[in-house]
Parts: sequence; structure tokens; C-alpha cells
Amino acid sequence: MTRKERWQTLLDLLVQRGELEVEPAAEALGVSAATIRRDLDQLAEQQLLVRTRGGAVVHGVSYELPLRYRTSRRAAEKSRISEAVAALITPGEVVGLTGGTTTTEVARALAGRADLAQGSPALTVVTNALNIAGELVIRPQFKIVLTGGVARPQSYELTGPLAEQVLGQLAVDTAVLGVDGFDPRDGAATRHEDEASVNRLLCERARRVVVAADSSKLGVRAFARICATSSVDVLVTDTGLAPGVAGAFTAAGVEVVTV
Repeated sequence: MTRKERWQTLLDLLVQRGELEVEPAAEALGVSAATIRRDLDQLAEQQLLVRTRGGAVVHGVSYELPLRYRTSRRAAEKSRISEAVAALITPGEVVGLTGGTTTTEVARALAGRADLAQGSPALTVVTNALNIAGELVIRPQFKIVLTGGVARPQSYELTGPLAEQVLGQLAVDTAVLGVDGFDPRDGAATRHEDEASVNRLLCERARRVVVAADSSKLGVRAFARICATSSVDVLVTDTGLAPGVAGAFTAAGVEVVTV
């Protein structure tokens, strides 16, 4: 297990339990207590947790892992989902991408498509995600439109009135949403109201809305609503989706694609 993998596992355990002790963590990861102590010290230096005498506790009241520590979760499923979403996009489209691990993979899948290797532009990508813009801006065949706004360190997303002002002036063909929850009755949602507000406007400016989410986020509610289920045209997810939940989305008028 690499150091990055250890850190991701430790942070996942911390999210689940609220606190960690050195000895049980060392046993769970199959490494020495000295290694765990060193890892916890380094994570504390990054303000990702608070060290205690015997281990660590979560940092702050509200705990959310930064994007860089969430990228390996359900990686195989996200890879399949991102390829399927990218295949829905036609050359020349204006594509809106929200922030998140799955939408970041969608951006990479679009960048890898041979039929999008040239054009003027091959795609126009509108995003409020700094990391997505940073990855795609080096591709001259893509026109990148980055909204203004205030950056959230955990998700690299720009939010607030500046982002909303830019989006309000644009027309988008396909909006691809990353979500924290998508429930057939309650709609698509995220944990943060500022992100939800920007994502909602992106949906309103799009002709087609695609939700890209692994099955662990489906049939799940989150704090801040992005849009109603009726506003979503296509859901792309993995084959772990429960048949009952899939049926509820279909009954609500959403095209469900499982990969």
C-alpha cells in the first residue's frame, strides 16, 4: 500500500468513525504503529485532521475530504461512467461540467476522444471547476470558459454571484452534473447550498441535463437541491443500481444508462 493509499484509507476511516486510535488503525492497514503516527502527523500538518494523544479526530464540525483524497473511491465505476457520458457528447457542442470526481473523469474522457482532437473548437467547455479548466486548457481544440466566483478548497469549484452572472449569459447544449445525492422523488442535490445554486443555473441554461453518478449516490438525499428529477434527461451510473431505484427514475421520465 502506497502512502497516498494509506492516507486515503485513514481519512475514510476517520469520516466513518469520527476518531481514530493508532493501534487499531495500524492493525487495519497492516502497517506499524510508527507509520500510522507519522501519517497522522503529516495529515494534521495539512489540517485534514486533529491529532490527539492516542490518534486523531475529525477537523471541525463539518467534515469533507478534499477532492484529491476522493479520486480513488469507486474508481472502476467512475471510469466506466465517464466514458459513457463522454460518448453522449457530439463534436461542436457546448458542454457544461460541474465540479467533482466523476465530472473530472468525464473531462479526461472527452480529452481522450480521437474525434475531438481537432476543430475550431472541437468542444466548448463551460465549467466552474478550477481543476477541470486546468486540465483542459492545454488542449487548443477546446474552448474553455471558466466562471468567476469564490473558490471552495475541498471541491475546487467557483461559487457565488460572479459565477452566476457569467452562467446567466450563456447557452449550453449539455450540462453534466456531479451530485452527492440523486433521489427519484427529491431530485439531484449536493451538500453545499452555494454549489447547488451555481449547478442549478447551469441546468437551467442547458438543453439537456445528464447526471453522472455512481450507484452509491442514488436513492440518496443531500442537503441542498440542485434540480427536480423531472429536469434531468439522462442518468449514467454503474450496474450496482438497485432495480427498484432504476424503475423509479424511469417512471419519472429519466433515461437510465448503466455501465
